[in-house]
Amino acid sequence: MLCVTDWGNRTLSFHLPNGKQIRSEKPLGFNACRIVPYRHAGGDYLLVCGSNRQCQLFSNEGYALGSIAGCSKWVWATTTKQNSTVVAVGSKDGTVGCHQLIFSTVHGLYKERYAFREHLTDVVVHHLLTEEKVRICCRDLIKKIAIYKSRLAVQLQEKLMIYEQQEGEQLHYVIKEKISQNFECSLMVICTNHIILCHGVKERKWTLDSPVRYIKIVGEPANKEGLLLGLKNGQVSKIFLDNPFPVELLKISVRIRCLDLSSSRQKVAIVDDNNTCSVYQLSNSELISQEPHANSVAWNIHCEDMVCFSGQNWLNIKASNFPCHQQKFQGYVVGSTAPKSFACRDIAWPPFSLRSGLYGRDGGRLVQLAHESVNALELDIATQAFQRIQDYKYLELMELFANRKRLGGPQANINHNVFIGDILAWQGKFNEEARLYRKCGRSDKAVALFTDLRLFDQAQKYLGGDSTTERMNILKKRADWAQDIHDPRAAAEMYLNAGEILKAVEIIAANGWTSMLVDASRRLDATDQASTLRIIADHLRRLGSVQLACDILRRLALALAKQHPDISRNVYLPYARWLAKQEQFIEAQQAYYGVGCLDEAERVLNTLAMNSVALNKYEDASHFFWLFAKHRLQLATKALAIPFLQKLSE
Repeated sequence: MLCVTDWGNRTLSFHLPNGKQIRSEKPLGFNACRIVPYRHAGGDYLLVCGSNRQCQLFSNEGYALGSIAGCSKWVWATTTKQNSTVVAVGSKDGTVGCHQLIFSTVHGLYKERYAFREHLTDVVVHHLLTEEKVRICCRDLIKKIAIYKSRLAVQLQEKLMIYEQQEGEQLHYVIKEKISQNFECSLMVICTNHIILCHGVKERKWTLDSPVRYIKIVGEPANKEGLLLGLKNGQVSKIFLDNPFPVELLKISVRIRCLDLSSSRQKVAIVDDNNTCSVYQLSNSELISQEPHANSVAWNIHCEDMVCFSGQNWLNIKASNFPCHQQKFQGYVVGSTAPKSFACRDIAWPPFSLRSGLYGRDGGRLVQLAHESVNALELDIATQAFQRIQDYKYLELMELFANRKRLGGPQANINHNVFIGDILAWQGKFNEEARLYRKCGRSDKAVALFTDLRLFDQAQKYLGGDSTTERMNILKKRADWAQDIHDPRAAAEMYLNAGEILKAVEIIAANGWTSMLVDASRRLDATDQASTLRIIADHLRRLGSVQLACDILRRLALALAKQHPDISRNVYLPYARWLAKQEQFIEAQQAYYGVGCLDEAERVLNTLAMNSVALNKYEDASHFFWLFAKHRLQLATKALAIPFLQKLSE
């Protein structure tokens, strides 16, 4: 392949030996004086220098990746040795410089999913247990990578790409969002709906006592994830996305290099700048154990008392108070699960088997036996296997189902799908569990699950078409949750939608929201919910909105008059006079007519008609005369009907 630069258009193009162009031209923006092919770690690059007074690194597709060296004059020459990281640069001013290229490791890990940068422009996502891989070509320099559950964030030179794994696909990522902005940050973490940056544009800012040296996400629900921080001054802190205040967990006297939290979140393991791995009990800051010669540490996510740390070309596995088990290897341990540990060795991340005495030589088979027995409902065999590998979490679940059988009744008959769903819930696989519940006709358990997790939107997806009661219950619980997290406006609106009017009124009145009180009153029937309306009127009067309170009381009075016709004159007559004073003459006339004050009703109509004639509003006058005539006709018809009815009764 030939690489050709054009000084006229200042472009870079690629051609076959026969002269056929194979890629689109790439703009350089300067006159290139020399192009040198460069190969490193299996990747092909180009060294380009020229009138921009720089020597730059380009990808083999012609995308600029970064500057290697800058000079005061044009750079006329550059060269490098094969399989070397040193680049020599010669400038017009007669100087020659040698520069060493350092390609740092850019990667991210979440449980068994590992994402790393390859050839500076590609992201490879590797499932460490199934060995499945997928490559994402970004065609730009990748600066940061973060992965969490189904989300993947990739920071490029001028933008931030967020990918999401397709549901139902094992490893297939599609672009979910693109943020066209250059973020200057030292660390980046992605959560369900948030990006956390150390230095950069932010949604929330946390002020800490010292620079952050290590950051790790430790789960929690969506939009409320927790982050574990290791600071330069030796402080261990925890922050939550929905809380602006950091929580200090522990402080040591040495700078922190790496740390991890145990599965029960009761212990923290810290590697400091003295290469010492220390394990602390968080409840009382007690030092449990210390081991030397460590550079990284990770807790086993399935065994509370097992911690792995690496250093001096050894992988160390410490289980409870037993002596460390060692295995020779080079790299950094970053994760541990069941009988495997994951370690970084440059770019390759092979899983290492833990030949720990806790699991024994057949530990992996025991784990497999335990889980296969659970799936087959062979609970006795599963219990024995979990006892052997000391998996206390699953032993607790086995004890729960054993108690169900022992107590008898409807709970003793275990539905296979429901049981597997409960197992999935125990493993934190809530979406899979809910789908299984719906498949076996127990959508109510899926609704209860997501409601308890405060995932109300997902709970509503599993409601049936005629489940109005359940829908109202979800709204009430959602309102309770909004009140617990101090969001009174949302809580009040949800209580109103759920029919809990009194609770909503008390919240609204406590915050002085008169407009919401009026909106709530308009939802109520003056006949059936008179007591609630009186409460709203009292709150409005207390808040100084006397006129609004009077309007509600007027509604109550009119509704009472309809229920008791014998007192209607005492209500409607003052009401009609008040309407006339407010210049609401049509309404006043109707009120006079309804209460039987016919002379007053005719007087109002006659006055309106004559005033319209005086103002030359003849169309209005004709309407009022028509109403007057209609009124007289009704009276005449009524007068004629009474003697006729009397004769019929005789």
